[in-house]
Amino acid sequence: MLKIFRAMLLALLPATLLAVYFYREKAVLLILVGVAAAVGSEALFQYIFKRKLTFKDGGAMVTGLLLALSVSPSTPLYVLAISAAVAIIFGKQVFGGFPKNIFNPALFGRLFLVLAFPTAMRPWLTPVDMVTGATPLQVFRESGATTSILNLFIGNVGGSIGEVSALALLLGGGYLIYKKFANWRAPAGYLSTMAIIAILFGQNPLFHLFSGSAILGAFFMATDPATSPKSNEGRWIFGIGIGIIAMAMRLYGWLPEGTTFAILGMNYLVPFINTEVERIKASKKKAVKQD
Repeated sequence: MLKIFRAMLLALLPATLLAVYFYREKAVLLILVGVAAAVGSEALFQYIFKRKLTFKDGGAMVTGLLLALSVSPSTPLYVLAISAAVAIIFGKQVFGGFPKNIFNPALFGRLFLVLAFPTAMRPWLTPVDMVTGATPLQVFRESGATTSILNLFIGNVGGSIGEVSALALLLGGGYLIYKKFANWRAPAGYLSTMAIIAILFGQNPLFHLFSGSAILGAFFMATDPATSPKSNEGRWIFGIGIGIIAMAMRLYGWLPEGTTFAILGMNYLVPFINTEVERIKASKKKAVKQD
């Protein structure tokens, strides 16, 4: 598992470097606090409860970094630190640690942040010049207008510090899939479903794919080996389900972004998906033998 976490950190490097370029010291502090709080809370929890110390394996670093990259540059450092601790303790360690956790820890921490500190990520700031501005999905929700696809792709829009460039995230996601540290089926099911729904509703699919947390969630969270299905068939179901929920939230939900709720919701269904896929496979094998 150490190789997976190291690969994740390497794959997140392009997005991390761009976050620092666009948001300067704000990004640096958020990343440092997110990682430190995650690693520190894991070490402290394992020490107190006399568990094997695994905080050096890189898993907590990945959680802290993912959480930091998914927040606004305006997020108070203490809020991020608390959320990182909640992500590690209640999203991971109480289940027995990796790979026994059923929810993606980083998204669990982000959900806690959104619910416990609903105004903590406001105001949203534009890259480089740091002026207050709405995110592309907020603009879309309020007016129906879409942001330049080129700006979304390269990284010249406001949003969470690690989500401003779809290109940086695609480079990292492509690396994970090429090196076989991530299975391509869940991201493919997720993103293709989003694109199809966008087309059916007469909207630009590239806008939905490149805005918000779609790419980050698809390649770095939906592929989490601990919280995604075991079978290829299950991964397709998992990804398609995420895409449906995410687009439903974007089009009809009370929040402009639905990635967090979509992936965590499907995480909850993973045991059911695993069981049903195996049951169906066993039934088909039995039927073939009988024939």
